[in-house]
Amino acid sequence: MAKLKTNKSVKKRFRVTKSGKIKRMRAGKRHLLQHKSSKRKRHLRGSLLVPGGEMQNTIRRLLPYA
Repeated sequence: MAKLKTNKSVKKRFRVTKSGKIKRMRAGKRHLLQHKSSKRKRHLRGSLLVPGGEMQNTIRRLLPYA
C-alpha cells in the first residue's frame, strides 16, 4: 500500500497532544491589532482543544502519522 500524504496546511495549524487530543490556536491575532481592545487580544492568547466528533475525525484523516 502506498504511503499516505500529510496535508501540510493542517500540519501547520494543528498539534496532537500526548493524550491524542487536537490543539489549535485562536484566529484573529496576526495583524490589524491596533483597533482591537487589550481585553480582546488577551482573550485571543493561548490554545484551544478542537471539539470531538466529525471535526476531529476530519483532521485526523488529514494527519495520518500524527
